[in-house]
Parts: sequence; C-alpha cells; structure tokens
Amino acid sequence: MAAKRAFRRVNPLALAVLVVLAERPMHPYQISQTLKQRGKDGSVRINYGALYPVVESLLGQGFIEVVSAEQDGNRPARTVYRITDAGFIEMREWLRSWIAEPEKEYPRFMAALSFLPVLGPDETVTLLRRRITVLDKRIAEIHEQVAAVESWLPELLLIEGNYELRLLEADRAFTADIADRMQSGALGGMDGWRQIADLTAKYPPGRVPPEETDKLIQEWGMPTPPI
Repeated sequence: MAAKRAFRRVNPLALAVLVVLAERPMHPYQISQTLKQRGKDGSVRINYGALYPVVESLLGQGFIEVVSAEQDGNRPARTVYRITDAGFIEMREWLRSWIAEPEKEYPRFMAALSFLPVLGPDETVTLLRRRITVLDKRIAEIHEQVAAVESWLPELLLIEGNYELRLLEADRAFTADIADRMQSGALGGMDGWRQIADLTAKYPPGRVPPEETDKLIQEWGMPTPPI
C-alpha cells in the first residue's frame, strides 16, 4: 500500500474549503457559491475547475468525508462532503500558522524592480506613473465597497479588504516615491543606469556585446557571471 503523501499547507482554496465545510456539509458547487457570495474571491482565487482536485486531495488526507450524493432531476449526482475531526484540527492549525508565521513571498512587482536596468529610466518612470493610476483606481474601488457595507457589516468581516487596502496604499506611496526620485535624478545609481540605457540604444534591439556589459557591471561593483 502506497504511503500517504505529506500534506503541504500551500493552497488557500483548500483552507477555504475546510472553513466552509466546518459550518455544514456541502457539495462543491455550494462551496464555491458560498465563498463568492461572501466576497472571499477577493482574497482566495476561486476556480471551479480547480475546486475538484482540492476536494479530492482533502478527501485523500482524511480531512473531509463523503456524506451522500444528491440527485436533482436528470442532472448528475452531486457528492456532499463534511469535515472530519482531523479536518477541524488541521483547519485550526493551518490558520494559526498562517497568521503567526510571516512567509517570504515573491510578488511580480518585486521581481520586476530587481531587473529595472533592462529598461531605460524614462520609460520606467512612465510605467510607474501608469501603475499609480491603476492603484488609485483600485484603492477608490475598495473605499467605495467598504463604505457601502460598513454601516451594517462588522469590521471583523471586512478585515481582509482593509488589509488589501493598506497594502495597496503602501504600494502606491512607494511607487510614487521612487518615480519622483528617478525623474529628479535623486535615486542612487541613476548615472550608471543612464549609461546602460545609452549603451543599449547603440545596439538595437538592445543586444549589447557581453564585454561591454561586463565592463559596466564591474564599474557598478556587481559580480560578473561565473565562467
């Protein structure tokens, strides 16, 4: 008999399934609709096609179990699941670990920032200004959504939206700051960056000879690729 694969707490949708089933038994469609109706698709990526593999994984781990199969007319039977005692324990331990233990994440924006010299400074400033416009729109949308329900919905049930709002506001402040300092030349390293941009412009479409690149990299004090 094959050994059970170790369960990794990496998929927010799996945690969401356990939380919903902790209320009452449901079939997968009910689970997805409950999450969407409660606005959880703003914090968890809810894809109905991905839900079934998640349910099967939780079932294989013994965190949920089959209760029954509901038949609605000529439609295919819907399997109803409920959380097990082991699932309750896992759900709570999972929540505790995600709340208490910060995790190193790798946002796309952070990755892009680490490779900025590939683009020119002027283009980058334009792109950052565009990002600020998008952020302002999203921030305004969240403020509007919160204002529509905060008079009757407890703050506790809005907490993930408020967290997103703080992240977006911090992103906006950081982006505006570096865009301003790039444009004014106050950001450290701008002279070297403009050298790279000027050099790249001499070799359309930007294929600078390695020896030229290595020279600039060494001037910046960065290590060259190992031989």
